[in-house]
Amino acid sequence: MGRGRAKAKQTKVARDLKYRTHETDLSALARELHGDEGESDVGVVEDLDKWSDYADPQRD
Repeated sequence: MGRGRAKAKQTKVARDLKYRTHETDLSALARELHGDEGESDVGVVEDLDKWSDYADPQRD
C-alpha cells in the first residue's frame, strides 16, 4: 500500500517531460561540447608556466 501517490507523481513528471515544449539552444550546446579553442590554449600555457620551475634542467 502507499504506492498510489508515488505512481501519480511519476506519471505527472513523465507527462510533463513528454508534452512540454523544449526550446533547445543548439549553438550553446555545440559551444559547450566543443569548447572555445582560444580559451583552452591559454589555460594550457598558464599551467606550463606554473610548473616550469620544477622542470628537470638535464632534460633541456
